[in-house]
Amino acid sequence: MADCELTNMVMVHDKITNRVLVQERVRSWRGISFPGGHVEPFESFVDSAVREIYEETGLRVENLRLCGQVHWCHAESGRRYVVFLYKTSDFSGRLLEKTEEGRVFWANLSDLLASPPALPLARNFQKYIPLFLSDKYSEAFGLWTEADDSSLIYK
Repeated sequence: MADCELTNMVMVHDKITNRVLVQERVRSWRGISFPGGHVEPFESFVDSAVREIYEETGLRVENLRLCGQVHWCHAESGRRYVVFLYKTSDFSGRLLEKTEEGRVFWANLSDLLASPPALPLARNFQKYIPLFLSDKYSEAFGLWTEADDSSLIYK
């Protein structure tokens, strides 16, 4: 059976300022995206998302709502990479300025949606955003290779 890597990503929306929390990632997936990370052994998907947001931002999140998932499958090996997408407006705590994953800050959603983007987004991140914003989709699926990972099909 093919290997599978499970991850999460959370859109934290501040209803007062109408901005979203982003992270300028400096490690493996470089650029601006919503915070998130890997699911640890024996951990639920929601618990992993709550933990990752706290570790990477200092904020405690609650009432996460599943928006769907992004599902990449390696075209040759069958290796899978799955990102569970959540969103919430329920958060508390003090925002950290920076962690080992990178700087975190509030941004206007319009800056993420602009074409070209107003911020240096992580590769393919802009393709994830429709799942956060629309109830029309539950999954984005794509085949990838080391040379190309540009196409996602929304379902």
